[in-house]
Amino acid sequence: MQQVNKIVLAYSGGLDTSAIIPWLKETYQCEVVAFAADVGQGDDELEGLQQKAIASGASECHIVDLKEEFVRDYIYPTITTGAVYEGEYLLGTSMARPVIAKAQVEVARKVGADALSHGCTGKGNDQVRFESAFAALAPDLKVIAPWREWDMVSREDLLDYLAKRDIPTTASATKIYSRDANAWHISHEGGELEDPWQEPSKEVWTMTVDPEDAPDTPERVTLSFKEGKLTHVNDEALTPYQALVKLNTLAAAHGVGRIDIVENRLVGMKSRGCYETPGGTVMLAAYKALETMILDKASLKYREQLALEFSHVMYDGRWFTPLNDALLAGAASFAKKITGDIVVKLYKGQATVTQRRSPNSLYSEDFATFGADDVYDQKHAEGFIRLFSLSSRIDTLKKQQ
Repeated sequence: MQQVNKIVLAYSGGLDTSAIIPWLKETYQCEVVAFAADVGQGDDELEGLQQKAIASGASECHIVDLKEEFVRDYIYPTITTGAVYEGEYLLGTSMARPVIAKAQVEVARKVGADALSHGCTGKGNDQVRFESAFAALAPDLKVIAPWREWDMVSREDLLDYLAKRDIPTTASATKIYSRDANAWHISHEGGELEDPWQEPSKEVWTMTVDPEDAPDTPERVTLSFKEGKLTHVNDEALTPYQALVKLNTLAAAHGVGRIDIVENRLVGMKSRGCYETPGGTVMLAAYKALETMILDKASLKYREQLALEFSHVMYDGRWFTPLNDALLAGAASFAKKITGDIVVKLYKGQATVTQRRSPNSLYSEDFATFGADDVYDQKHAEGFIRLFSLSSRIDTLKKQQ
């Protein structure tokens, strides 16, 4: 076993990482520094975190505010790609991992650590996302993944481990769901969701109102973009994080943003998850509606292809790669034109775009009208169609011969 002197652990305060701190100290005979990222998961998860980490045996606990950076530098660029994993998942957990990993490395450099650790299991995507980021940012630091090393296999094992060491925890043997929250979304796995034939109970959802219980009167919200960035909500100038928080509040009240999917994990298995992304659902719908006004057919087609590729790059944890940089650069070139206003109607779980305008719009009522016009000669379409279909015409003529 390689000797280490100081480890920085990505710490959440939950059962797993509470047990990891003393396990690391005992196994590696070293100092453990706890690191927690504030990515907008809420004060409830962060309250008392520092004291809890120290009580578990950490020498220090660094809580780093990453909310604005997360939305500005990771969420907004991802929106410009249009990426949606497997057609439904808005990549909430995936987008948070690179900003967290980057900050963890920065803390490790600050305190002079020679190793990094995380609480990801050997079954999930996050172990790949974190460790791929560590490899790109700090290949000299050792990475320790306790779930791949220790012999504990259940929550009961972890609780017994902590009890024997008189380390306090608020966790219990019964944990119905596994959840992960940040400013963009909250995910839910486990419990009845492990049976794909079981409909999610009302207890699964925590962020949004049940669409069946949502207001009977729709609400409209106006989003204003400038060069691909959301700058105003209902004409109010807001920072990236503030804009997302406001949209979360508005959309959640109408039950917007719920999905229930079975997805392909990177490690090969399928998993079922329920996700709530209220503000993000509205933001992405508005951005794509503005794109349809501005981008020509060939550009929009290419952006859609880029979105598919980027969804896998993000999901698979390849943010700190040349491919990621190239895809983001391509999306950014299109985003320079994405300026304008979109109105979205929120009603009973749906976010429906109802109004669009942009100074860069290619839409022309003069050309598109079904009424009389002076700008389009319909006779010109005949020659276009003959050339457009020429290869089909030649192919059939050759077969007839």
